[in-house]
Order: sequence, then C-alpha cells, then structure tokens
Amino acid sequence: MKTSTVILGDRAAIMPHGDIDHDELPSLRAASDTLPGDVLFLTWDFEDVPFLGVAGLHLLSEQRVIAGHQGRTLTVRGLRTQHRRLISVAAEIYPAMGWDALLAC
Repeated sequence: MKTSTVILGDRAAIMPHGDIDHDELPSLRAASDTLPGDVLFLTWDFEDVPFLGVAGLHLLSEQRVIAGHQGRTLTVRGLRTQHRRLISVAAEIYPAMGWDALLAC
C-alpha cells in the first residue's frame, strides 16, 4: 500500500491508497508516528481507500487516543458508503466509543 503524507505548518493529512487490512497497519501507524511534534491537526483521508475493514476501526481508535495524548485534533474525510456503514455498525455495537463523531466529519 502506498501512503501519502502532506504537512502544511501545523496541519497534516495522511492519505492511504488501497484497502486497509491488518497487514497495512504497521505502515499506517508509522506514517502517523513520524509526524513532527508541532502538527496540531491531523486528517486521515480515506478517499482512495476502496475497502475499510475492522483493521481500519483499530487504526482510527488508536489514532484518536494518540491524538488526545499529543494534543492533536483528529478528523477523517473521504469516507465512502462502505466505510460509513462499518463505522455505523461499530457505533451501534459500541456506543460508548464515540464512533458517531467520525460520521460527522
């Protein structure tokens, strides 16, 4: 999987290109881990992600926790119908995890 990262001042966007499964998680985590400390706003852009599986939920859950610890604002954009359906199901099953907030992005 190819991943593009764009950094403009205190804003960064990470754009995976391809399906997200468990095999892709290490490289996606690395893309986030290597961001400069002065990035305050991080966007995960899933526009070029045809399929988002449970691994994507794990990634987003981890990224929300990390962003909170680093004082970053995390947003998600480019959610496709399949992505939204998966997140909606997660929100129904685990309402306390705040998945609905990602659907508002």
